[in-house]
Amino acid sequence: MKKSLEEYSDAELFYLMKSDKKLRDKAFAELYNRLSPRVYAYCRRFVGDKELAKDIFQETFVKFFESSNKDRIMTNVPGFIIKIARNICLNYKRKDEPTYSYEDYMAMTEDNKTEQDELLNLIRSALVLLPDEYKEAFILREYEGFSYSEIAEITNSTLTTVKVRIFRAKQKIREILSPYLEDLAKA
Repeated sequence: MKKSLEEYSDAELFYLMKSDKKLRDKAFAELYNRLSPRVYAYCRRFVGDKELAKDIFQETFVKFFESSNKDRIMTNVPGFIIKIARNICLNYKRKDEPTYSYEDYMAMTEDNKTEQDELLNLIRSALVLLPDEYKEAFILREYEGFSYSEIAEITNSTLTTVKVRIFRAKQKIREILSPYLEDLAKA
């Protein structure tokens, strides 16, 4: 008895995308269903803008689909597609490099309903203030759950560099949030 597409691994589905059109489309649809929430969340967190994240998300899956025509050994499909999304995000960031002032940061943290919402919004706001290489490593580790070695592969960095970036990202977030966390503790 043949396996249903849901039973195939991501790598097996990627190789099925090299098949005839009908099977290729079904394999792609299955991978899209599995990976799209994760990829969109990554794009959204990285660029911070919902509409831009949607554009990057769509472009990522187009490039992913096109990449199935190339001869390559595929072992980590989620890592591969996040790497595509990362490169597109970085290209967009290079084109339109916004700067954030302290006032912008403060405006982002206003109008929160509960302390938990406030803390989550503060963390999101702190992410915006991080340098891209720290933000990227932090998002891949804390939100996407990639290992340090997978992050090193995705970002073309050394393992040591990844560890340092994540450490510094956490350190910087603590530094940015410390006045607000002290205020929350007093309340």
